Amino acid sequence: MHAIPNSIHEGMKVYDRAMNAIGTVETFRIGDEDPSIPGVEAAGVSPVLEENQTGLTSILADIFSPDDGLPREVQEKALREGFIRLDADGLFARDRYIFPEHIDRVTAEGVVLNVEKSDLMHV
Repeated sequence: MHAIPNSIHEGMKVYDRAMNAIGTVETFRIGDEDPSIPGVEAAGVSPVLEENQTGLTSILADIFSPDDGLPREVQEKALREGFIRLDADGLFARDRYIFPEHIDRVTAEGVVLNVEKSDLMHV
């Protein structure tokens, strides 16, 4: 996929390419309306992220904590292209980021990926 689908919502189940449940959508951002002009306007955003959108720096700070360890380039890609933050299943599971290229389809059951959980960037 080239964008995060509009039908995504928090709490949706997420499945890997083998249809194993790997977690739920914790939060998401659909992406900039015009990818050629990066900015803070988004076509869709998780309700958690809607408040206090005053600029790129504040959005990055609101979405990504310093503990995430994500490089600034990856953070900007996530804002530009959109992302889903996966609340991974399991006691010691680490949350992961899903980008548009990882999504195969969205069904009534949830988000189906075209990769394995281990292929996703984790935090």
